[in-house]
Amino acid sequence: MKMPEQSRLRLIASCPERIGIVARVATFLAERGASITEANQYQDSKSQTFFMRSEFDIDGGAGILAKLEAEFKPLADELQMDWRLADANSRQRVVMLVSKFDHCLAYMLHRRKVGDMAFDVPCVISNHEDLRSLVEWYGIPYHYVPVPKDPEGKQAALEKTAQIISEAQPDTIVLARYMQIFPPWLCERYLHRVINIHHSFLPSFVGAKPYHQAEVRGVKLIGATCHYVTEDLDAGPIIEQDVARIGHSDTTKDMIRLGKDVENVVLSRGLRCHLEDRVLVHGNKTILFSK
Repeated sequence: MKMPEQSRLRLIASCPERIGIVARVATFLAERGASITEANQYQDSKSQTFFMRSEFDIDGGAGILAKLEAEFKPLADELQMDWRLADANSRQRVVMLVSKFDHCLAYMLHRRKVGDMAFDVPCVISNHEDLRSLVEWYGIPYHYVPVPKDPEGKQAALEKTAQIISEAQPDTIVLARYMQIFPPWLCERYLHRVINIHHSFLPSFVGAKPYHQAEVRGVKLIGATCHYVTEDLDAGPIIEQDVARIGHSDTTKDMIRLGKDVENVVLSRGLRCHLEDRVLVHGNKTILFSK
């Protein structure tokens, strides 16, 4: 006798706080034979908003996701939920954009190649040719889109970039040290799906050359920030951050060297959390259900 195929799904939801939310959802899943493997909850006391992420195994094969969505909708409507169900085993498509600095891109492509992270890269887009050989060594298409300084040329380049992104049909976009500003219309099109790595501990040292700014200020810590991209420069919801300690004798060159390691780790952690649906955006903050 053939055993029914088992799926691993995730429920990600937020709703107004009330008594019994967890019990109602757990009962719904239990009645359908689901086995919860991970459960996270958080209540924001200021807004009285409840957040949850549940991962579970369930029998039912390929059609179980759509079936559960239809069956869960009445309960979700009653609880006034903003929610979605996702297949935990599906590989997301991640388009990566980069300029000349290769460390974040190389680190992420290596983690993917050795199986530390599971995602597909339909293409890499760059405004320089420098990293073509690196990307093509991994068998990934490389698109060179130069970005002129004049407004008309820059607009045309951004439109071409947007077209390539659209044709790649990404779930997520990663700016792996892409030194161009995304226009508001592109930020809105992929709201909370564009991840940037910024080489400072935001909100300190926004914009260009943060390590140079840090040296001038004589700080003792430098950092990196993984955040969602919005139309406000380097001010989107923060996903992940970390720091490295420096001394008075460290030069800007030293800070750049030390900072690269922090950037790699922070982007890796942030992207992993995003791909695993562990990040829920609440205003300009994030709820992060790290494992």
